[in-house]
Amino acid sequence: MKKIICGVQQMGIGVPDVQAIWAWYRTMFGTDIKVFEEAAPAPLMTKYTGGVVQDRTATLALSLEGGGGFEIWQYTSRNTEKATFEIQMGDYGLYMCKIKSKDVQATYNHIKNQGGNILSEVSKTPEGKLHFIVQDPNGNLFEIVEGLDWYINTDFKGKTGGVAGSVIAVSDINRSLDLYQNVLGYSTVVYDVTDSFPVYQNIPGGKGNFRRVLLRHPEVRKGPFAQMLGASEIELVQSIDRTDCRKIFENRFWGDWGFIHLCFDVQGMNALKKECEAAGYPFTIDTGDTFDMGEAGGRFSYIEDADGTLIEFVETHKVPLIKKIGWYIHLKNRNPEKHLPKWMLSFMRFSRFKG
Repeated sequence: MKKIICGVQQMGIGVPDVQAIWAWYRTMFGTDIKVFEEAAPAPLMTKYTGGVVQDRTATLALSLEGGGGFEIWQYTSRNTEKATFEIQMGDYGLYMCKIKSKDVQATYNHIKNQGGNILSEVSKTPEGKLHFIVQDPNGNLFEIVEGLDWYINTDFKGKTGGVAGSVIAVSDINRSLDLYQNVLGYSTVVYDVTDSFPVYQNIPGGKGNFRRVLLRHPEVRKGPFAQMLGASEIELVQSIDRTDCRKIFENRFWGDWGFIHLCFDVQGMNALKKECEAAGYPFTIDTGDTFDMGEAGGRFSYIEDADGTLIEFVETHKVPLIKKIGWYIHLKNRNPEKHLPKWMLSFMRFSRFKG
């Protein structure tokens, strides 16, 4: 089977309290569908957890409006550690999560009315589209951007869907383009600009000069969940002024406080593995078969980008539709390029948080 990148499945977020921050994400972004919740050890991640098997709880939440979800991840065997230094714009890693909006000004008003910590006014990107930045209670940054497509209308008052991509800070954009353009398929350069930007002025380290390259995939993604996950974008950012940039997760574990990985839903994992190895990005973790996540299952793997930022791939094999009656989608014998019908995925609404 050939490699298929179906879309951004989720942004992994390490938090000190899953339930508290998920309540905030539901209120602000409408991510109220719980795909799974599981508490268990993480034996396959010891490469990134100090060589020790750590216990954790994880919840995957998404919005039926479309876009990727949040994998909200909390250690239960140790404290979730913050960075020991102030993270600044340009420090290497997943710096901001992009959230899609139908009406950016309406989303701004909704978050403001709900008491959200908004760090910039609504303004235009170098492309000419509206956006603004908000900070969650744990200090994570989210960029609200104009959505490129939508899935199911849920009438959420905040006018948002799910994850639409990420801002990734890198040490050398030219070096980083190979992975994001050629392997992950974000081959279209929307803009490539170097300047100082008013939208960053209230972010630590944001008053300097930066090179920003916005990338999108030119083709409509294929795969079972591609329509629901929708179009996405990657924005690479490089500090021009700073010589002291650090890795955001320097001296910390995967799963600690912050954005821990960007996950892509894929089909054809074996072909993807060969391509990543040939490009110089070998799998650092690979389950090799179906890994049981309790209510969901699949094969997952990780690579590191040129600065060590973790990119996860998940080939989904099983996912719940209506857990109360034991109705699951099994994907191993389906056409890997074909979209699942919207009527089928709409049953996920029965997993909506009520409270």
